[in-house]
Amino acid sequence: MEKEFNQKIKEYANEIGIVLNVKQMEQFYHYQELLLEWNEKINLTAITKQDEVILKHFIDSLTIAKYIPKHAKLIDVGTGAGFPGIPLKMVRDDIEVVLLDSLNKRVNFLNQVIYELGLTNIEAIHSRVEDFGNNSKYRETFDCATSRAVANLSTLSEYLIPLVKQNGCCICMKGASIEDEIKQSQKAISVLGGKVELIDNFKLPKSDIDRNIIILKKERNTPKKYPRKAGMPAKEPI
Repeated sequence: MEKEFNQKIKEYANEIGIVLNVKQMEQFYHYQELLLEWNEKINLTAITKQDEVILKHFIDSLTIAKYIPKHAKLIDVGTGAGFPGIPLKMVRDDIEVVLLDSLNKRVNFLNQVIYELGLTNIEAIHSRVEDFGNNSKYRETFDCATSRAVANLSTLSEYLIPLVKQNGCCICMKGASIEDEIKQSQKAISVLGGKVELIDNFKLPKSDIDRNIIILKKERNTPKKYPRKAGMPAKEPI
């Protein structure tokens, strides 16, 4: 089973230009085991088949590794079961990672994964992103912020942009069909101090699964009133 897993993840990773060593493959296998074990107690993922876990969780997370600058401080907002933050940390030991989630039981799972995989310079924090973004200890302190399948781009911009330093970036991971979403989010992105810098459209390896990565560059400091209080960015996007 593990041999099969290693062959598959190695093959997929090669397709996106990432070479995994033996230790990393062992860590990914152990991560998968923990994910499936905890998934029986708390709802972490609907994806449980090995091939799908590899492709739709692990490889999908790694597709943004090339956009993260060296030695960056990265925050993964609404990380859930640790995607994309944990896979990124496993292949990019140079980066510092904060995993943010609003559910404490998921944070307990993340802490277990971090401990069992022996990862360093990574921490899981329990908080609503709106509260976190207004905390002076964290606001505008990250080089990069990322998020996968958390909210539409207008709302997501209000979550991510306040966390990033000037000249930092937000890496928004999206599925197919994003044209309307980008149009509708232009005002929010601009108000919050950002601009759309890059859109990368591709398919996950050996599949017909469309992915879009939208990179926002932060040009100006975010006005102090953002993010608004919990629930507002989703209820009334800018």
